[in-house]
Amino acid sequence: MRASLPERPGKRERVVTGRAQNGAVSTLTVIKGDATSPQAKGPKVIAHVCNDAGGWGKGFVLAISRRWPEPERDYRRWHRERAGNDFGLGALRLVQVLPDTWVANMVGQRGTRRGSSGPPVRYEAIEACLAKLAVEARRLEASVHMPRIGCGLSGGRWDRIEPLVTRTLLAARVPVTVYDF
Repeated sequence: MRASLPERPGKRERVVTGRAQNGAVSTLTVIKGDATSPQAKGPKVIAHVCNDAGGWGKGFVLAISRRWPEPERDYRRWHRERAGNDFGLGALRLVQVLPDTWVANMVGQRGTRRGSSGPPVRYEAIEACLAKLAVEARRLEASVHMPRIGCGLSGGRWDRIEPLVTRTLLAARVPVTVYDF
């Protein structure tokens, strides 16, 4: 069973979108709200897309920084020290901000501007990040919460991102909530 999410649903909507190899079904829920204030009990990961240029200052990251300084501080250090670490497209870093909440900095955007090669979104990098996030979310027994990642400043389209979420997080039986504002 598979249903696709509308671009901007009007009300709370629960849609079955993923089936794991063992047949278990996972759901993707879309609600109006603030992704920095996850509506769930238990461990939670707030996922968002970062660029590979070290820029942090527009879009969803501003909402993250207003709530917690740690994700920005960690991202900037990660980028600054990139010669000696895994920073780059497809990389993931979890930053704990509360005892039961982590922010997932996912590098899925090349630079910060639209250029001759199109928008900065890199779908293959986002998929790599989501695959890593699925492993971490399962380890933490956490649900994942996000805005429509890759669709803001990155310039991506939800009809390309949603299948990536299905193939990675939902296939790993990780519950996902997407927040529309």
